[in-house]
Amino acid sequence: MSNVSLSTALSGMSAANERLRASANNVANAATPGYRRERIEAQTAEDGNGVTTKVEKLPEPGADLTADMVEQKSATYAFVGNLRVLQTQIRAEGALLDIHV
Repeated sequence: MSNVSLSTALSGMSAANERLRASANNVANAATPGYRRERIEAQTAEDGNGVTTKVEKLPEPGADLTADMVEQKSATYAFVGNLRVLQTQIRAEGALLDIHV
């Protein structure tokens, strides 16, 4: 398995996990006075392999539970998608090893 594809899938899973964490934190603090929601900004990693994330606090306080629930679903789908890519890479590598043995 190439290191590039491995790091891309793992960084995607990590980014999805951060999005899920931030949206769960937003929901947990929805009733906290003055709480400013978190948003995760993702960008391509400097080496071009995968993504990096940065936590950003929104400028205005206030809850947006609908947006947070949508973000949780979206992050979950992104995590599962990257997991499937990782599983496929592992199976393909195993098949290649079987052919060479």
